[in-house]
Amino acid sequence: MSLSADKSFKMKMRDMENAFKYRRIPYPKRSVELIAILAISCTFFLFMHTNKLNSRLKEMEVKLQPSEFSALGLTGNQINSRESSRRDNIYTLHGTYQYLKSTGQIFKLSARELNNTLKADLDIIVFNRVPKTGSVQLIDLMRKLGKIHNFDVEVDPQNGGIRPILDENEEKDVIDNILNLDDGSIFVSYVNYLNFTKYGEQRPIYVNMVRDPVERVISWYYYIRSPWIFVPNRRKNNREMPNPQWVNTEFDQCVLSGEKTCTYLEGSELERVGDHRRQTLFFCGHKERKCMPFNTKLPMQIAMRTVEQEYAVVGTWEDTNVTLSVLESYIPSYFRGAKNMYYTGMHKDIKNHNPMKPFIREDIREMVRRNFTREIEFYQFCRQRLHKQYLALKLNELKRVDKDLQQPQGIALSKFNRRV
Repeated sequence: MSLSADKSFKMKMRDMENAFKYRRIPYPKRSVELIAILAISCTFFLFMHTNKLNSRLKEMEVKLQPSEFSALGLTGNQINSRESSRRDNIYTLHGTYQYLKSTGQIFKLSARELNNTLKADLDIIVFNRVPKTGSVQLIDLMRKLGKIHNFDVEVDPQNGGIRPILDENEEKDVIDNILNLDDGSIFVSYVNYLNFTKYGEQRPIYVNMVRDPVERVISWYYYIRSPWIFVPNRRKNNREMPNPQWVNTEFDQCVLSGEKTCTYLEGSELERVGDHRRQTLFFCGHKERKCMPFNTKLPMQIAMRTVEQEYAVVGTWEDTNVTLSVLESYIPSYFRGAKNMYYTGMHKDIKNHNPMKPFIREDIREMVRRNFTREIEFYQFCRQRLHKQYLALKLNELKRVDKDLQQPQGIALSKFNRRV
């Protein structure tokens, strides 16, 4: 075979190989349409199942939140290590439960008697928010619930700043403004307890939130020193920039150096506008002489009596599940579904979180705590009342899971007495 013939043969073989390698197989038009429809169907199927799975995961997230019964020692889990380490404290849910159970008072709990919502004459909620107790978080929750239950949340802008204590004319003006709201409204303001009956007016539904007093005062200390707070306020009120030393002084340094800002003297009056060390003040009322002296007995007693007789719910984010459960049950027309709403995303978005707040040593906290004895006692009183409200709601469930409660009252108490 000649060289040209051999070359021609190789070229023919290469052409044949390329023809097979790059050949196009024609598909009927209907087959192409069928493949496109199958692709769209698969995409839609995956989208629907992914969406359904996401919804189920959210439901599971709600169900997997720590059970209130775990804090009572009735399940295998505890809410958290901090709560576990002090479960026998009477002011925890577990401690309240054990105390009421041991004394027989658990059987006398009545959700109806503990529900001051029934005393209200107006279908309006007054939320006289206490600074640094998580009120922004609750407002956000209420606004979301308002879209479902058809109510409005009116937040007082308080352009003139926070003035908890008002004179009688100012207090009456605020009350008149609230009375002008439509039924099915929530009024929110940084203001002391407003006594509607004192002025011959119908009583609204009162709610509020409290927080551990020492944690609250530390939070406030760093909150007013954060740049996203003092810079806008400076521009708004045409003030000078704060002293750098004031901004940069840490809380523990302030306490140890004995600076007036961090010296909490019993009986002291209001140090300056914006001092929010008195949590009892927001429940005591507007009598400056009675309510202002810091960490004294009379303001605490007045605040306790007001909570006991007037407030439907005083909650705390330190008992989130209990607070939301009590709000749902004691004021259902406003808070039905609150727990589910909160745990489907809101609990991950903490409002007004301050990343600049550092860790404060326990010895500093204890040093401050010694000067907050009555403020702490009031906080514990509110928390214990919240626990009683919750236990009253869950009494039948408790009887099913707690064998001691299934027995007649006399037998249960005699067993306790023998153990003692």
